[in-house]
Amino acid sequence: MTYRLTFICIFLAGVLCAQPEKEEVLAFQNTLNKEFLDSLQSPLSKKERLTFKGHDFYPIDLSYRVTADFIRTPDEKPFKMAATRGEAKNYVKYAVIRFTINGKEQRLNVYQSLDLIKKEEYKNYLFLPFKDLTNSVETYGGGRFIDLQIPEGNTIICDFNKAYNPFCVYSDNFSCPVTPLENTLNIEIKAGVKGPTGD
Repeated sequence: MTYRLTFICIFLAGVLCAQPEKEEVLAFQNTLNKEFLDSLQSPLSKKERLTFKGHDFYPIDLSYRVTADFIRTPDEKPFKMAATRGEAKNYVKYAVIRFTINGKEQRLNVYQSLDLIKKEEYKNYLFLPFKDLTNSVETYGGGRFIDLQIPEGNTIICDFNKAYNPFCVYSDNFSCPVTPLENTLNIEIKAGVKGPTGD
């Protein structure tokens, strides 16, 4: 096999390996768009749903899909996480995730809702709110959210391509958790849902 043919095979293998991750993100995007068209799930009004054409997403970039160290914090005490309408919500810091993006090590706290875990379908649900340098420029000023599941081991996949806006961005009828200051990244996360850019 020639060097050129070998290179082509390696390149194609890399492309094929990347496809499942991209398909996963596309499925997330399609689901999110469908939810916003569903009267039972959408934060949009009937009039807004009629003109909704889908979210504005960053291009899928798998460099923002990271394998992070999952560091459990079992001795944390429950606390009230501030909310947009003043109705604090019950959370506990569940773990710290540590990862590298563009050569820079980052860390974020991951939380568990003490209200949601009372429901069977949310017993493994983890909540990751974060802010970054795109806020108020290309993304919502208050930060974005990512949904995670408790991993079996000491690492976790965190895909920022699945970052989404809180519902309170779209309607005053919702009260959403306010991203804790310690979950502010000093880099741009150009992945996931864009705008609106207000606070």
